[in-house]
Amino acid sequence: MWPFRKTETTAQEAGEKRSLANPTDIDFSIFGALPSLTGIVVTPASALAVPAVAAGVRAIAEAASILPLHLYQRNEDGSRKRLSDHPASHLLNDASNPWTGGAQVRELLTADAVAWGNGYAEIVRDREQNPVELHRLYPPHVTVEIDARTGEPHYKVTSGSTTRMLLFSDVLHLRAPSTLATDAVCGRSPLMQAQTAIGIVTLLQQHAAKLFSNGGRPSGVLSTKEKLGTDAIARMKASWQAATTGGSAGGTAVLEQGMDWKAITFNSVDSQFIEIWTLSITEIARVLRVPPVLLMDYSRQTWANAETGGQQFLTYSLAPWLSRWESEVSLKLIKEVDRQKVFAEHLTDALLRADFATRATAYGQYRSMGAMTANEVRGGLNLPKIDGGDTLQNPYTTTDKTAPKPDPKADDASEGQPNE
Repeated sequence: MWPFRKTETTAQEAGEKRSLANPTDIDFSIFGALPSLTGIVVTPASALAVPAVAAGVRAIAEAASILPLHLYQRNEDGSRKRLSDHPASHLLNDASNPWTGGAQVRELLTADAVAWGNGYAEIVRDREQNPVELHRLYPPHVTVEIDARTGEPHYKVTSGSTTRMLLFSDVLHLRAPSTLATDAVCGRSPLMQAQTAIGIVTLLQQHAAKLFSNGGRPSGVLSTKEKLGTDAIARMKASWQAATTGGSAGGTAVLEQGMDWKAITFNSVDSQFIEIWTLSITEIARVLRVPPVLLMDYSRQTWANAETGGQQFLTYSLAPWLSRWESEVSLKLIKEVDRQKVFAEHLTDALLRADFATRATAYGQYRSMGAMTANEVRGGLNLPKIDGGDTLQNPYTTTDKTAPKPDPKADDASEGQPNE
């Protein structure tokens, strides 16, 4: 969908006549529908009714929401400091508004961007222009208008009979990727780019539903040498369907008037039904840029590639969306005077956690090379801090020169006890 238009049009554009009798792709996009080569009209809502599409959208949106999006401050020595008290950090991780959590808003906007091409959230500010709330906007209700002189976009939000304009700085806008020049401001839905593949899966679903409603078998032909009237044909057809389809599938039918039943068998195309369906699911995974295993397709899953699946998903599928989030947060939720020192960054450790033995080996190597303290390791294991755990040292080569003092109570308690 392309909710984009210029506020000023050229004479050529103004002279073009458009009619719903001969709609263009733009006309279809206004109503959120695009026809595919299969003849199926694909909309974001109908596309999400396909389980493979819904699984891919959820994989991206949910992964983006479970990763903390923190704000950091660059120090002069090159180190960083997490800004937990920054207003944007609270909106993105705690609560975006009194009725919606920050992670939920990030999940909704990411899903909107994948399905519709654009995810919008209105930024509510206080008198000091600090962001205090984020309100998600339904994508079909938002139109982007471009000032022809300055190129600055504005957002027109329509709700019923009410229309209001929002400034560029007051809308958090998450865009889907696009290579078209007309989509410089607005993104293009990946689902609409895969409308043919989605249309094929929709047709296969409809075909399977009709097939199994008839008992999972193709239909056949009732024939007779006698000439029958229209009423007799309709009656016998209804009698046959009542005895052999739906809840009565597999029942016994009675043939009359010397009739004969000839079943229609599966042809080669019907026999490759599963192969065609699998290919369409792979096409959907390809356009969403997610591994097929995230669409619950385990046909190519092995023990060797399962270990690197999380890293591949993060690098090739999720990282571009995380980068768009970080860029938009820095542009809209951080004041211009602070952008040189304050930046947003996701914490991706949750997607890279390996098994316990591998993590223990990695933490041990980090400790031995002096890259992590004991408390940093304990934090990664969700354990509380310990006294003296903030010292950066190698525990395998560092010894404590101060010998522990004996406990006199322990010595007294041990007297009179037999040696084991």
